[in-house]
Amino acid sequence: MKAVLVIFLMSASLFMNNVGQLSAEVQASDRESVKSEQPLELTVHLKRVYLDGAMSEEVVNETVFALEDFWAKYESWQLVDMDEKRLVFEKNINDVSPLLKANGYIGISEDGTLSIFNGKPEQSDVIRSFFQIDVKKMESSQHLRLIQGIPVHTKEEFTKVVESMKRYSVD
Repeated sequence: MKAVLVIFLMSASLFMNNVGQLSAEVQASDRESVKSEQPLELTVHLKRVYLDGAMSEEVVNETVFALEDFWAKYESWQLVDMDEKRLVFEKNINDVSPLLKANGYIGISEDGTLSIFNGKPEQSDVIRSFFQIDVKKMESSQHLRLIQGIPVHTKEEFTKVVESMKRYSVD
């Protein structure tokens, strides 16, 4: 938390410094020929982290005319990295990822780990792994469902399946 505050203060200082330099340049020039201050051009990376562990990143080019408006636009995001022309924001999304909604299955990997798959487990890649399952504790029908894959397309389905499987986890 302390590091985030330091980064935030550094970013505010950096922006104020840039705005101060622009302001000084405007004052030094012929005021009649200058109509407005030059805006700040930034590249903003928006990282979303979903409940299922998937991450997405969007890159936006921003032209900043007023710092107050810029910070207000991203007030619900957490600043995690920055330099002079690039800022990286992150947000935890309280939902499953679009990938899981479209084609997600919870199943068991070959080594007995409860995992999320992009598609059915026997033909797809693991998106995220959770914990080892003791299949000897399970009914054979439950084990078979995990081998075939249980479709999960909502936060509720995801939570229900993961929570129900915790009782079979290996300690």
